[in-house]
Amino acid sequence: MRVNQAILHSYEGKSCVKVFSEAPMDLADDEVKRYVTSQARRALSNLDARRGAFLPDSAFAKEAVAFFRGNADFAPFTAVAAEFLIGQMGQMEETPSFDLLFIDFEGREEETVDGLGEEDIEMMYRSQAPRYLAIVMLESRRAYMHEVGRDELGHTLASIARHHAILPNPSQKVRSFAVVSATGDVRFCDEPRVVAGRSVELLPEALLQCTSEASSKEVVQGVCDLVGAVADEFGANPAAAVARAKAYVSENAETDEVLVPEQLARDVFADAPQMHDRFVEEAAEQNLPDRVSVEPEVARRVAAKHKIRTDTGIDITFPAEYGKNPDFLEFESNLDGTLSIRIKNVGAIENR
Repeated sequence: MRVNQAILHSYEGKSCVKVFSEAPMDLADDEVKRYVTSQARRALSNLDARRGAFLPDSAFAKEAVAFFRGNADFAPFTAVAAEFLIGQMGQMEETPSFDLLFIDFEGREEETVDGLGEEDIEMMYRSQAPRYLAIVMLESRRAYMHEVGRDELGHTLASIARHHAILPNPSQKVRSFAVVSATGDVRFCDEPRVVAGRSVELLPEALLQCTSEASSKEVVQGVCDLVGAVADEFGANPAAAVARAKAYVSENAETDEVLVPEQLARDVFADAPQMHDRFVEEAAEQNLPDRVSVEPEVARRVAAKHKIRTDTGIDITFPAEYGKNPDFLEFESNLDGTLSIRIKNVGAIENR
């Protein structure tokens, strides 16, 4: 991942003070570079991010195209967007303090900076990859800190003060961000805010003016939930069915980033056509998409493993592919209505 430039604009809620930077930050500073790179990487790889497309009359889309083509300078372009967002936030009943971090970067979703040394970071900075613009809303939090001064008698005195402008740590989840690609793709996370008496998600609805689709993670979870519900309705084992569904997602993502829920149901319910038909019927009622893009990273982190908990308090985590492989894991229905789970071909067991 390579950050080309990054800029920070600030707003202090209590005093209503706005600070618009006139130049990008100095990325020669290792701490600045690491923080900015981490925020860019987390925004790009966030599995909860929804996808969207710019509406035809989106003003931001036109400005973004001008920027990516080199026809707009970074500082004034981002300052206009920051002033718009600050103006919107200023119409809330209680406006929080926050900073807006804009990052012009090149990267890929599979890249990470976790656990990397400075030499690794430098190598990533020199790489070539798709170009993006990230908009990250860093809401300030309150924290206690020490304060050193002197008392009335001139004695050195350490005390405790409350600071109101602490940025989130790089490892903390940011609730509101957007990533716009140079090709016009949009992904974002945001939450409703009451602005001028109306509930609105500021990034997609007000600033970007784009559509909103469910994230790959949400769709995969919705498909798996429906598989479990259908299996349960027909008296089959929902845990085994969901494990088979996750295994299908994981295996399919290795060769194709497009998931077709109907084909998944055909594979999971291969021996029960009536369950397949019921899945298709319910999928239509729930407006599940006919096709959905599932990135390999989503499949790896969401569908590769399956977790279950029994009513006796036992937690089990296993590779989803084992859910349809009786050589390793087998679910059995007992005559008394209970279930048995057999874990097979185990060579060794260790405490974790």
